[in-house]
Amino acid sequence: MVGELGSHLKMIGRALGVEVAHRGTALRLRGEPRAVDVGCRVVSQLYGLVQGGQALHPMDVRHALRILRDDPSSDLRSFFADTILTNLDNRPIAPRSAGQRAYVHALRAHDIVFGVGPAGTGKTYMAMAMAVAALKRGDVKRIVLTRPAVEAGEKLGFLPGDLTEKVDPYLRPLYDALGDMIPQDRVVRLLEKRVIEVAPLAFMRGRTLDRAYVVLDEAQNTTREQMKMFLTRMGNGSRMVITGDVTQIDLPRRSDSGMVEALRVLASVERIGVVHLTSRDVVRHPLVAEIIDAYAGAAAEAER
Repeated sequence: MVGELGSHLKMIGRALGVEVAHRGTALRLRGEPRAVDVGCRVVSQLYGLVQGGQALHPMDVRHALRILRDDPSSDLRSFFADTILTNLDNRPIAPRSAGQRAYVHALRAHDIVFGVGPAGTGKTYMAMAMAVAALKRGDVKRIVLTRPAVEAGEKLGFLPGDLTEKVDPYLRPLYDALGDMIPQDRVVRLLEKRVIEVAPLAFMRGRTLDRAYVVLDEAQNTTREQMKMFLTRMGNGSRMVITGDVTQIDLPRRSDSGMVEALRVLASVERIGVVHLTSRDVVRHPLVAEIIDAYAGAAAEAER
């Protein structure tokens, strides 16, 4: 629980601005009352998780701190025990923020879900974990992962190779996430058998996707026509997840974004889930959340 050389306790103390003294099985926290209260809750609940067999990683402590600072009444077990599947490092993939938990609940409840938010919030990763879990259970017979090949500062024509080789860099993040959940040799076999398909969005036209778990990544860069085309590919027994960050549109005009339009046009369709994630849900390095907030603040200042 305390971490190597007390590293977990030091992290708690630094994050909350409290003094943490540890001797044997006794802990003493000293500081501002609310910070001490949060610290006590973090320590107590993490200890309960360890007693229940949960292995603690420094990132778990960081997530626990954020969850209980945002809502001191939260129960960490409702996050850490909500395992979607286990990755190749034998670590459970589960929600690590209130936004992620709402997102996972929406993925379970709806056949189509929009996950909207900044980088690092786990939009695509959690969707892919749900897809892999559904495939393992036999709920779907294949996974389709796709994203638009939109140029962001580099022209496709200047990249070497044929069309497949040109668009492969755009799809690499999807391969990387897959490789965290399924052994590489098995990924290769599933790709060869087309049980898993990773393809640019343009390859979806004219198809009907039955019993498939379909994830559209970087959807903010779809055009209106592409988004409508994609949504109407949905077949029987399928689920679709559309993820994107509407502040990072690489199209000539923001109004051209198919995701922005879809969120407006489909707002009244109750059977479609929409979850908005924020910097509070960032699960990468803590600096990522600060960077996102800094850019958001600069953008807001520029609009005044």
